[in-house]
Amino acid sequence: MHHEETMESPAESMKETIGKTGMDVKEGIVSSLKGINEIEAEIVSLVRNSVSNALKATGSVAQEGINVTRDVMKGAIAATEEVGTGLILSTKSVAKGIVMGISDVGGDVMTVSSQTVRGAVKGAAEIGADVGLVARRAVDGVIEATKEIGGDVEEVAKVAVGGAIEAAGTIGNTAVRTVKDMLVGVVEGVKEVLSSALPKRVEARPQRVSPQTEESGDKPPAGKRTRKR
Repeated sequence: MHHEETMESPAESMKETIGKTGMDVKEGIVSSLKGINEIEAEIVSLVRNSVSNALKATGSVAQEGINVTRDVMKGAIAATEEVGTGLILSTKSVAKGIVMGISDVGGDVMTVSSQTVRGAVKGAAEIGADVGLVARRAVDGVIEATKEIGGDVEEVAKVAVGGAIEAAGTIGNTAVRTVKDMLVGVVEGVKEVLSSALPKRVEARPQRVSPQTEESGDKPPAGKRTRKR
């Protein structure tokens, strides 16, 4: 009886080692990302509750909404400046929390979305953070919040991008270019997502009568008629 011995080549052995190491890395990344998601959810909840509670206390949503938005964004930027990192990571969650908090008390989501993104861009410039990335995260945050509250995502995307570019304009031409490059395609992307998600309407076309039918006096067949008694 012929017995074949199978010997592992160095390449196969290395492949197994990389496979195990890859799995260890994968598990570590998954664990870290779960932690990040939990942190982001906590920030959203904190900001949302803080905004809605503050506006309920004042009783003037229209007037105080913008002031509270500015205050919250300043607080978030000050926190990341104190810690030394985290603005890019937290901006999306803060922006999302602000919009959802404003929505909870019936505030103007459009205006607040624009103000939130402007505040994020200006704040990023003040502390020397990446203006383009912060702008993108802020826009993503307000769009995500608008989706969850059932708002007009396309319009919010437009005002958010416009607010980011306007804020960048107060900083300088380089900031405008950076923000535009980072946000290019956001509004178009939202349009594409919406058009693919919405069901296409099929409109019934009116039945045309051919000239021959009109001349002969014949009428196209109609549905059943109910006799009057």
